[in-house]
Amino acid sequence: MGWMHTARFLTTAAQLHQLPVINVPEFAFVGRSNAGKSTSINTLTQQNQLAFASKKPGRTQHINLFALGKKGVTDAVLADLPGYGYAAVSREDKQRWQQVMVNYLVSRPSLTGIVLLCDPRLGLTELDEALLDIIRPRVEQGLKFLVLLTKADKLTRAEQAKILSITKLNAGGGEVMMFSALKKQNVDKVAQLLWQWSHPQGVASAEPAPQPEA
Repeated sequence: MGWMHTARFLTTAAQLHQLPVINVPEFAFVGRSNAGKSTSINTLTQQNQLAFASKKPGRTQHINLFALGKKGVTDAVLADLPGYGYAAVSREDKQRWQQVMVNYLVSRPSLTGIVLLCDPRLGLTELDEALLDIIRPRVEQGLKFLVLLTKADKLTRAEQAKILSITKLNAGGGEVMMFSALKKQNVDKVAQLLWQWSHPQGVASAEPAPQPEA
């Protein structure tokens, strides 16, 4: 999906009021600080340094927006939200970031979909469950939602199948996919899903015609 490869930096903001008004679909990546969020964004966009991937989790302290669209025309925006749950960050900073994220997830008008990234070896943590509770009213109103189980290459096929089944039961109606930046597992599927979120009017025409059974 070459559309994802068009990602380019748009702006960064420490507070919600600093974000620009967006008139195109916007989807946000969110998750614990060690869930592989930045690496996943960089893999999907095929840009090694688009999102800041650090060996020290919790370095992203702002909401970073990236424009998407071919020929320089922005038809969607990707939002990279600060990771949560990192113990080395001060309590005050964690509370501030979490409040900014809550306000964003609850009230951002252009927000069309959310990608929640989780380490499948940990499953949905208490903080992930709290986030699910926050966005549930908007999901019920039509907000798109995907749980992305990162670092799938660290699990066997049997382990992947088990955690996938468990997470689907707990995802509250959202879609669930395994994902590996290292092995490129489901990279194309995630990119296609995000394109569909941003171009609902074009999904029907983009779907391949059914093939006759052999």
